[in-house]
Amino acid sequence: MGREPYHTTFPWLLARMAKERPGTTAFRWKRYGIWNRFTWREYYELVRWVALGLYSLGISRGDKAAFITGNRPAWPIYEVGAQSVGAITVGVYRDSLSEEVAYVLSESDARIVLVEGQEQLDRVLEVIDKTRVEKIIVDEAKGLHLYREKLGDQVMTFGDLVKIGKEVDEHSPGLYNKLVGDLDPDDVAGFFTTSGTTGRPKLAMLSHKNLLAMAYQLNKLDPVEDSWEYVSFLPPAWVGEQMMSIALHFMTGFKVNFPESEETLWRDFREIAPQFLFAPPRIWERIARDVMADVRDSDPVKRLAYRIATWIGYRAARSRLRPGRTKPDLGWRILRYIAYWLALRSILDKKGLKRVKRAYTGGAMLGPDYFLYFHALGVNLKQIYGQTEVAGIAVVHPDDDVRPETVGKPLPETELRISESGEILIKSPAVMKGYYRNPEATRKTIDSEGWLHTGDVGELTSDGHLVVHDRAKEIITLSNGAKVAPQIVQNKLKFSPYIAEAAVIGENKPYLVAILNIDYPTVSRWAEHRGIAFTSYSDLSQKPEVLDLLRMEVQRANSSLPEEMRIRRFASLFKEFHPDDDEMTRTRKLRRRVIVQRYRGLIEAMYRGDEEALVRAEIKLEDGRRIAVERKVRIITV
Repeated sequence: MGREPYHTTFPWLLARMAKERPGTTAFRWKRYGIWNRFTWREYYELVRWVALGLYSLGISRGDKAAFITGNRPAWPIYEVGAQSVGAITVGVYRDSLSEEVAYVLSESDARIVLVEGQEQLDRVLEVIDKTRVEKIIVDEAKGLHLYREKLGDQVMTFGDLVKIGKEVDEHSPGLYNKLVGDLDPDDVAGFFTTSGTTGRPKLAMLSHKNLLAMAYQLNKLDPVEDSWEYVSFLPPAWVGEQMMSIALHFMTGFKVNFPESEETLWRDFREIAPQFLFAPPRIWERIARDVMADVRDSDPVKRLAYRIATWIGYRAARSRLRPGRTKPDLGWRILRYIAYWLALRSILDKKGLKRVKRAYTGGAMLGPDYFLYFHALGVNLKQIYGQTEVAGIAVVHPDDDVRPETVGKPLPETELRISESGEILIKSPAVMKGYYRNPEATRKTIDSEGWLHTGDVGELTSDGHLVVHDRAKEIITLSNGAKVAPQIVQNKLKFSPYIAEAAVIGENKPYLVAILNIDYPTVSRWAEHRGIAFTSYSDLSQKPEVLDLLRMEVQRANSSLPEEMRIRRFASLFKEFHPDDDEMTRTRKLRRRVIVQRYRGLIEAMYRGDEEALVRAEIKLEDGRRIAVERKVRIITV
């Protein structure tokens, strides 16, 4: 072991946890309505058996082991099991289409892949000839007998893998310890796909030390208690979920909870009521929209209580969110207590947030309006900033210095610098080892002095807070030379409960325009209460009443923006931006270049002053087929 507490590996940390707290709960998994408990000893045994099972299949140091699964125990057990034999893991997003599956599996040179069930199995089989995959492990074995006759030994169940490993362990009891003893903290633990907003994702190589250095630094700033609960619900392939459910989990020992299904997620989340959580902006935006919609649908007395409580909450939040403040002034604390019991406690309880002591948002910037809103409700929400290339987190708000307009200060062993061009540079023990099989991109990203070039534009305040404007490639330059960070405008627009997504456009143009996606659940409820008939998302998005509603929401957003950042014209698209159509990444970040190219005709019509445009969109189906949809879209002047 080195001097740094993070100079270790995941298998070593797991073994230590199993030895120090064998009977303590490591994780729970809800199955058929019952939360099943697994101790650290059981976790360790399962990882050991999976590791030995993989070893018996010929997986060893340097091999690549992929997984395509949701949030379930098989994922971390398989991942740490593969790392125990020196293999490198790589995650594929569960909802990826076949061509995306083929890309990651082939780029990573994966020899073996764990899939959740039949749907993911079919996706792999469809592209297996384009990859090096030799073996497929299936966790949910339902329907697998239909494949065994045709595929033979090429496919097996996760249960069979565990069984094989257990038999190997009985015959060779010292083998596992020998395998993990050969590991090194600087070994690459996994490949992690970058966001791919401007092109194909790259595979960032992160070592055990990289990931654990990030976890150590975060825990040093924001200590997590081992009695705390965490709910795993973000994509396992995303570094954001990995840094919580594996890296920080192994470092601190809190309890991880895996929901039964996507459909029961928020019910299961409320049952657990975790003490801390991490979620990207889209989740926080969804929660806020749901709260606002619930309030609008409630009786007049409850609406009044909500208005009074949030009025107090906003003022208490503004009193607290000042430099050097940890608590609101005494008067606001008393009123805040009254507001909590008047309305806020019930809201937080319904959303599973009643016990939250610390909450993080990251992966993209959450708008200051949403940020302040959650603090008004009483949620200790903090922005984090980082990238896949720095194991997820490099900057976070300290508890005593939370500010909506910044992303916080660097973690204890992280350095920040702003280049002459305004780019944010990072140096940290968590910075990746490079991109797999892409030395040229690695040289462009990590300079000779070890600084990671993030590609983001920002600035440092006089007291060390980082302000992030946007991706350098995303900054819009208007025809008058004014520079606009579209993310700021989009966040203002999306604070509306009726707007789910907004693409702001204006490069070399005299003003900004926007293509909007309505928030279908909220707008449909709004329409139903007003007796507005509609048949689908496409139909509802073009209703005159909905367009008038959106016009008012855009005007509201414009009122708090400077002149050059205001939206002059917009269109409500008849389809949602979607990852399957390449308009968003799998982590739901807009691919602006794709949107500008795909809807060029609509954008040109907005700048010509047309009142409507015929828009043609190509939609990709799950089976890979593409269908063309054509519809007239009205253009609204604000």
